Formats: sequence, structure tokens, C-alpha cells
Amino acid sequence: MGKKLESLNNELITFIKQQPIFFVGTAASTGNVNVSPKGMDSFRVINNNKIVWLNLTGSGNETAAHLLKHNRMTIMFCAFEGKPLILRLYGTAKIHHQRDAEYHQFIDLFPETPGSRQIIEMEVDLVQTSCGYAVPFMDYKEDRTVLKDWAQKQGTEKIETYWKEKNTKSIDGFETKILEP
Repeated sequence: MGKKLESLNNELITFIKQQPIFFVGTAASTGNVNVSPKGMDSFRVINNNKIVWLNLTGSGNETAAHLLKHNRMTIMFCAFEGKPLILRLYGTAKIHHQRDAEYHQFIDLFPETPGSRQIIEMEVDLVQTSCGYAVPFMDYKEDRTVLKDWAQKQGTEKIETYWKEKNTKSIDGFETKILEP
């Protein structure tokens, strides 16, 4: 059944690399809890206790707002194919914007993706596995291209306008600092 580990091992890193989707959970001290599905080629394991993921433009920016309030984050992977497994990574995270040196340190780990807005870096302090026996089998077909196509069509200037209109505050009114110098 479930296990608690202090870090990722090679078997779990291999599992992560095979997953086309992951889920990110964050919460401030008040307001709504946020859980976001993430896909595309946007997740990297740096070492057994550090991961980064590329945060793409979306209709909100809850993760960034929550991390500025309280830097805790949970990431969850589920096996929808093959051997059942649920993998959760718990830790603390920080946001790197395009204006930050750390963003440029990590961005080359990912394919060029229009609409890339932040890189989230997480220090993993607890790894938990559980059985996943009730997770259904689901067939992965392919990544959607809608976001990439939309971002490519918009171009940098229109994306920044979109960020200004939709990504500067969370649904609870918390700042995201996406466009601050």
C-alpha cells in the first residue's frame, strides 16, 4: 500500500516521465483551495528533491497568487494506464517570472512553448505513494494544441495584455505579480 519517502527514487522518476498529466494543489491561508491539471511537456525532475514545471498562460493564475501568500504546494500524478499508483509530492515552491534569472536558468529544459508565463520550482520534502486501485483506466491519445495555437496567434504583446486583464489577481483578489518589474 502507501509509502512515505524523503525523496524521489529512480522508479518514481521514471513513472513521472511517463505521465502526460499532473495536478497542482495550492492554497493561501484564506480563500479558495486550487487544484489545476497540467499537461504538455511541462514537468522536469532536477534531482531527487527538486522539480520545476513550466506554467503556461491560463484563464487564471491561482498557483502564483497562492504561492506568494503561502509557499506550500502539492503535486499529484495518477497512473491511468498500467500498474496502479498515485504519487504525491509535498513541499515548498517559488515562482520565477520571465524577468528573473532563475526563469532563464530553467527555461531551456522545456521545448519552446508560446504563452509560457512562469516556472515554478519546488523543493520536495515528502513523497507519498498510494495504491490507486480505484483510479480508472483511461487511454491517452495526444496533447491538445489549442493553447499553443492560441498563444502563437496572439503573439507576445496580446498575451501580456491578456495577463494584465486575467492573470494579475486570483479569484480571491490576491496579487500574482506577473507583470511587476
